[in-house]
Amino acid sequence: MSSRLVPLLLIALLVIVHAQLWVGRGSVPNVNEMQRKLDEQTLKNAQSKVENERLAAEVKDLKEGLEMVEEKAREELGMVKPNEIFVQIAR
Repeated sequence: MSSRLVPLLLIALLVIVHAQLWVGRGSVPNVNEMQRKLDEQTLKNAQSKVENERLAAEVKDLKEGLEMVEEKAREELGMVKPNEIFVQIAR
């Protein structure tokens, strides 16, 4: 009886391992689905990075552009902000 039990036990273990390969948490279809999701997220992250870089460049341009406009207005037009005192020195 023991001689029949060992092969049956080994076959049962083989079936369990094989089932895990096709149905379980680390199964081939599950791994393929996770890889697809990872690829999608990687693409979204790359697109977001490009968008963030574009927005950062736009903010930088706006900040520098406004500073330049303000500097020109102060020098050439004598612009004064509220609560500032303008002192002109003749050369």
